[in-house]
Amino acid sequence: MPELPDLILYRDHLARRVTGERLQRVAVASPNLLKTFDPPLAAAEGARVESIGLVGKRIAFDLQGDLHLLLHLMIAGRLRWKEGAAAAPIPRRVGLAAFRFAAGTLILTEQGAKRRAALHLLRGAPALRALDRGGIDMLAAGEPAFRRALLAENHTVKRALTDPRLCSGIGNAYSDEILHDARLSPLKWTSRLTEQETSRLHQAARRVLTLWIERLREQGGDRFPERVTAFRPEMAVHGKFGQPCPRCATPVQRIVYADNECNYCPACQTGGKLLADRALSRLLKGDWPRSLQELDELRAPRQ
Repeated sequence: MPELPDLILYRDHLARRVTGERLQRVAVASPNLLKTFDPPLAAAEGARVESIGLVGKRIAFDLQGDLHLLLHLMIAGRLRWKEGAAAAPIPRRVGLAAFRFAAGTLILTEQGAKRRAALHLLRGAPALRALDRGGIDMLAAGEPAFRRALLAENHTVKRALTDPRLCSGIGNAYSDEILHDARLSPLKWTSRLTEQETSRLHQAARRVLTLWIERLREQGGDRFPERVTAFRPEMAVHGKFGQPCPRCATPVQRIVYADNECNYCPACQTGGKLLADRALSRLLKGDWPRSLQELDELRAPRQ
């Protein structure tokens, strides 16, 4: 799922291309994409784009007439920009919609059989606020606001960082990177965080997100961001199961749950303790290794 650094790049590139331009036409190829019916989608056609913003993980086109067109890319939704006045076609199979402007066409695609991306057309600020999950802006929030968000409910820090009601725009990938930077276990309960740990986590979140925004901007230059992925070679732990931690060279471990996995360094984050993988720990029960030493002993060839 595109997270805050990717969404900021999308926002910035779209703002440069379409702010002040009129949305000439909206073509929707997937009937499940549009989640609203009043106002009708045709009301947006011909409206000028006044600004591009973010509402949580939604990209918001603020249009004249107090209209707001919101795109939620969900897990596999991506955006493409096709330059030129000629209307670019919606790709077959993966294409969901096309938003046509004088300078080019913005195309929404989604890989996979499941169609989860969502498009809303709303009128008025109250309707817009109703879709805001309420999470704090990690790049703007100070430490007191961050601490209040973490302590609003008692969750693991991994879940708290990815809960859109608490923190806005952070998902599976960057929460792994933030927790590794902060040297905190993903399964530590927020109610048990010390003031020092909360401060460290706040600083790590701002540092990691800012670093990746700058890095992606530098890598992409003026090109529209079309290679958006949650797995990047420069990441420290996310998607790096079995590879050496860049800080201490300990093999990165993982917890698998549902369709996701959480990656962490046991030496840097959990004091050498291996966190129980739900699937394997149920299978192995008492044989589940509890430390790096036990894991190494299991892997060692028998004499």
